[in-house]
Amino acid sequence: METLPHPAIIGIDVSRDTLDIHCLPDGLQLQLPNTVEGHARLQRVARDRQALVCFEATGGHEWLLWASLDGAGIGTRQLPPAQIKAFAASRGVRAKTDRLDAETIARFMAFRPEAGRRLPHAALRSLRALATKRRQLVDALKRHTLHCKARAKHGTADEFESLDNELKGLLTRQIKELDQRIETLLASDAELTGTAAILRSIPGVGPVACAMLIAEMPELGQIAGDKAAALAGLAPIARDSGQMRGKPGTRPASASAFAFSTANASRAFRSVSAARERAGPTAIR
Repeated sequence: METLPHPAIIGIDVSRDTLDIHCLPDGLQLQLPNTVEGHARLQRVARDRQALVCFEATGGHEWLLWASLDGAGIGTRQLPPAQIKAFAASRGVRAKTDRLDAETIARFMAFRPEAGRRLPHAALRSLRALATKRRQLVDALKRHTLHCKARAKHGTADEFESLDNELKGLLTRQIKELDQRIETLLASDAELTGTAAILRSIPGVGPVACAMLIAEMPELGQIAGDKAAALAGLAPIARDSGQMRGKPGTRPASASAFAFSTANASRAFRSVSAARERAGPTAIR
């Protein structure tokens, strides 16, 4: 029997409606609803086994479960889906079902006990939600502006002018409201305030980019600069083979914040502008 880094490990394949569960080392398999009642039953299973619970990032379906388990004092880890997929391939697992995925997740955690991340604290989760909503509203405002310009070219802008202005005003007010809420949240938490102060001391990093970087890259301040640059896609890892030229994965919001800050700094500081030009067309612009 394989040696486990914890008394037990519970791997979960999370979907919108269900939780498929695989326990190591006893091999117990369950399917529970992804509801408050299902979370409570999972807590009992995890407590009985003193288990570490792990699951993939699913785009949001796991967050209520994660908060529930963390609030009950149960150890949890969120794992990167790409690493789980590579681990399954390395084991020769070609079939794919929810139960098999849950087992693969549990075995990956046993193989890589240091992997994954713990639940961010409440203030950071709130900041990320606010920053995400702000980004969505900014994108909506950009699309709306493009639609208005297109109607102007077609000669139909006057027909919708009042509606367009009303929608533009609404989006602008909501963005300003979120800016105020983000500023208040950053000021209310000592840890976030300290991180924001350090980021704001960097030339070109304003309040918007600062909030985005803290929300999207909570690892800042805990990892070395080269690793932070790689996470943001600023120090890309080669993925070339033969004629193939792969694009490295990035965190788009973080990369956008860095690009925005670099552009601001290059307008204010000649040294940054010169370095940006030397970097050539491959640099983030």
